[in-house]
Amino acid sequence: MNKLVPLMLATAAAFAVTGCTKKAEAAVDTAKIADAIRAQEAGWQKGYADRDINVLAGEYADDAVLGSPGDPLATTDIDRRKAVGTLISDPNFKLTFASDDVRVASAGDMASSRGHYTITTTDTKTSKPVTSSGTYLTVYKKQADGGFKAVEDMIIPGPAPAAAAK
Repeated sequence: MNKLVPLMLATAAAFAVTGCTKKAEAAVDTAKIADAIRAQEAGWQKGYADRDINVLAGEYADDAVLGSPGDPLATTDIDRRKAVGTLISDPNFKLTFASDDVRVASAGDMASSRGHYTITTTDTKTSKPVTSSGTYLTVYKKQADGGFKAVEDMIIPGPAPAAAAK
């Protein structure tokens, strides 16, 4: 029995140390995820420049919601493709955007990107190009493959805010 107590204490100590090590290994690199979101948005912007509906539709999770000014919420792949397809089929379409702030949840499973955009489309009344700007907010969720997809994408027209201080 005397030999059993030190053995049990040593085993408990080993489990405690292993548990601490595993927690340290599980730390999430939120800066790395934020950089990945920024890179993903650069690819997303290229999809708009190329007018590639498949690339753009692929940025959204199956249950994502796209909110565009004046349109009903697009909550299905078909609705999102229709909304984006109408936009990119406009001969005057041009879009630039950039994130001003990317935030990542400490668990690393959710992220958001808020930024500014400038868009040119055809005015339906005059048939002439019109340029506007505003803010967007996109919420990303980590997927089973480890990547992130948009689950909420809201476009807010109006003057783009000043970039966040970094």
